[in-house]
Amino acid sequence: MSIPSAQVIDRIQQTARRARVAAKRLALLPRAEKDRALLALADAVAAATDDVVAANAVDLARGRSHGMPESLQDRLRLTPERVAAIAQALRDLASLPDPVGEVVRGSTLANGLQIRQVRVPMGVVGMVYEARPNVTVDAAGLGLKSGNAMILRGGSAAASSNAALVGVLRDALAAQGLPVDSVQLLDGGHDDVTALITARGLVDLVIPRGGAELIQAVVLEATVPVIETGIGNCHVYVDAGADLAMAHDIAMNSKTHRPSVCNAAESLIVHQDVAQEFLPKILVDLAAAGVRLYADEAAGRAAASTGTAYLPVTDTQWGKEFHGLEMSVGVVSSLAAAIEHIDRFGTGHTEVIVTNDRVAARRFTAEVDAAAVMVNASSRFTDGGEFGFGAEIGISTQKLHARGPMALPELTSTKWVVEGDGQVR
Repeated sequence: MSIPSAQVIDRIQQTARRARVAAKRLALLPRAEKDRALLALADAVAAATDDVVAANAVDLARGRSHGMPESLQDRLRLTPERVAAIAQALRDLASLPDPVGEVVRGSTLANGLQIRQVRVPMGVVGMVYEARPNVTVDAAGLGLKSGNAMILRGGSAAASSNAALVGVLRDALAAQGLPVDSVQLLDGGHDDVTALITARGLVDLVIPRGGAELIQAVVLEATVPVIETGIGNCHVYVDAGADLAMAHDIAMNSKTHRPSVCNAAESLIVHQDVAQEFLPKILVDLAAAGVRLYADEAAGRAAASTGTAYLPVTDTQWGKEFHGLEMSVGVVSSLAAAIEHIDRFGTGHTEVIVTNDRVAARRFTAEVDAAAVMVNASSRFTDGGEFGFGAEIGISTQKLHARGPMALPELTSTKWVVEGDGQVR
């Protein structure tokens, strides 16, 4: 990243200072007031559907003119139905418990001191993300409910959509008598990002969400603490003890339901004992759904037996998050070999085993190192909304502070409150 000018640094620091003022107000809001505001924000977003979709159409047209892949257009696209879902996510947040003030643990010591660990807001949270305008509203809503002020820097591909959405949110906050600087949008270039992620002391946390290049750039350059939301090279492993009809449905859903997102499966691994029976049909059906297949030697023979087109798989495909209708397919000799393959190529996001063998399932869940491990369920369920958390700020693949879908509790820190009646040491 380039070194930002003094003017850019000053502008971002002023933004962060305004956010800190807003955060102090948000931290003291009772749940009822925050929930009323979330419902008002939801109604405002829904009422602005036509304007938001029109702004999004500008972004889509610009993206198509620059050759944006269809998978990225899908991430960017807002329809009336998607705007309604974004508004509903805010309403769902209003129904969830308030994490602020929750007592994590507490006790009375032998000397009579009462100690308790309580959840408190992070303060000012920076979000750096790409062409996902729904993240703009999700981040704002999660920030409000958890008492944090949000500084958002969405990708340039979604500039018009994000500007429209943040305008709606800020107007709704003002109408509720809440600080509009609870949500701020940066519209500058990469220098804005650099200034944001190095504003140590003014910004409490940065969360990057997007492709591997964006995430690594933020992690390596930031002086502000970072929670890393990793990429998703997710696997579906079909075990020797699998119900093959179930495995078929799970593999198809994991790959084709929405292939552009991080919890879509990128690899299908099949135990050799069921490969001959399972692979021909699933490969035909994946290909019929438009999936480009990369197969190892054994999977290639199964594809060839049905006339299904494929390309030989290499380590490049095994290690790639495709963001589209592409999938690597292979056959392994054992459960241990499947786990070894996942250890080598997985990104710690979501891994799936399909099996009726409880011993195999227990071993898989114990040995696979990932934020989410699914047994007999689609990888598409790794999502804050699906887990019942409301919206999510991202899916963390690191192990410090938060792992997996990050929602309200993960946007808080804690403080110790100690009460005594004159004790001295």
